[in-house]
Amino acid sequence: MTQIENNLIIDNNKVLLTIDRYGVATVTLNNPEKHNAFDDGVITALTKVFMHLSKRVDVRIMVLASTGKSFSAGADLSWMKRMASYSYEENLADANALANMLKTLNFMPQTTIAQIQGAAFGGAVGLASCCDIVIASNKASFCLSEVKLGLIPATISPYVVNAMGQKASRRYFQTAERFFADKALSLGLVDEVVELNELPAAVDNMISTLLSNSPAAVRQAKQLALDVAFQDIDDALLNITSERIASIRVSKEGQEGLSAFFEKRAPKWQQEPSEQGS
Repeated sequence: MTQIENNLIIDNNKVLLTIDRYGVATVTLNNPEKHNAFDDGVITALTKVFMHLSKRVDVRIMVLASTGKSFSAGADLSWMKRMASYSYEENLADANALANMLKTLNFMPQTTIAQIQGAAFGGAVGLASCCDIVIASNKASFCLSEVKLGLIPATISPYVVNAMGQKASRRYFQTAERFFADKALSLGLVDEVVELNELPAAVDNMISTLLSNSPAAVRQAKQLALDVAFQDIDDALLNITSERIASIRVSKEGQEGLSAFFEKRAPKWQQEPSEQGS
């Protein structure tokens, strides 16, 4: 049974959640003995926590991390063995659950950061592709390994193709080659590569950068990128983008940001949480 109790997600402790006073949530895959491979229980737990966080206006950032040497080995072998005996209808329901989890992560209103310390295989590449920002260690590696097992990376494919492009996806979907952080960086799957011991600090630096920005504007900026991608640049799109900038200019945070800039002071959202409530 998966329950949300304060800041803890319980699924035999395989998924953990903490939320700090700045509104930074950290979701941690916590099954290092199995290289943080996921099964139907973990997928259910992740879906619930992503949905829970999506509804919270006090949460500004979500970090997706894991314990141990590997980020995630993808699908758990015991789960895959069970699925092999499932009917088509049961396999379809199982796949739909994974697809729903990935969609929920991809469209979370908060900024999402994947912190990847080691191997990310199969579905774990999908998790990374669904996050807005991916920071990886120089020890990280990636593999779309499905064809080695006679399978295809189907449910993760929309997000992986969006992250690293059709040409690279056509290659790595078919070859199941393992590639490393520097290659992932050049493909666009990863945004930043650092030394392993510098990974937590690099994520903290990114969090600090994000927290210095208007919470409402950051949410709207993410939605803007999702909405205008691959759209025709026509009068309808121009009107929509003009309406959005006009609307945010007259909003509370828009007015505060402009006032703070011209008055040469820090905006209110950069204050300590205790100060904001005073």
